[in-house]
Amino acid sequence: MTSTRTMLLVSLAVLLAAGPARVFAAEAGKAKAARRANPALEQIEDVPGLPRVLLIGDSISMGYTPPVRELLKGKANVRHPPVNCGPTTLGVAQLDAWLGEKKWDVIHFNFGLHDLKYINDKGALVAVADGHQQVPIDQYRKNLEEIVTRLKKTGAALIWASTTPVPEGAAGRVKGDAARYNAVAAEVMKKHGVTVNDLYGFALERLDKIQQPKNVHFTPEGSKALAELVTKHVLKALETR
Repeated sequence: MTSTRTMLLVSLAVLLAAGPARVFAAEAGKAKAARRANPALEQIEDVPGLPRVLLIGDSISMGYTPPVRELLKGKANVRHPPVNCGPTTLGVAQLDAWLGEKKWDVIHFNFGLHDLKYINDKGALVAVADGHQQVPIDQYRKNLEEIVTRLKKTGAALIWASTTPVPEGAAGRVKGDAARYNAVAAEVMKKHGVTVNDLYGFALERLDKIQQPKNVHFTPEGSKALAELVTKHVLKALETR
């Protein structure tokens, strides 16, 4: 009887100890599945001898990362942090982790659409009348200053991508706010001598052809169009290094 009880207790202890490990494994599996679901977040293996390019940004950048990789195949290793980089607050907190330990030749970056969106006190996207902007424009300026100062220390060629337009009817955002935030960003980039890739102006001229209706996101063809402009700026930066 004693032996049986001991065996049961040992088995129970093993199961309890394995519990957290199972939970951890499940969460790790979910994260891995999310990366598989979005190829932009896949952490590719570098091709030795090629320059390294980092694309930092939200879901707009995640849309153009795969076609940029294809356009720069054999010319550069193109990476995106393994997450949607969201607002400047996340950039300030996570930038060191995204940069890692290796050298970057070019860093193309943007923050904006998550800063200007309206959220409630729980952080959920809500109607403009029911919330507040996630990062007020004055704080946006301060955060960008901190981010650019950190990025300059990498020695990489820096390219700022202006925030793409908010169309009429986009949930939780106001048409025209992208232009206001871009004006602040332009001042910060001019102060620090950072090259600007005007994705805003490019997209604005052809929104009805490349952007989804009443949505800040782009069609697959739209993401490819943005990718071509991103690639052009990255190649120019690589040529001048």
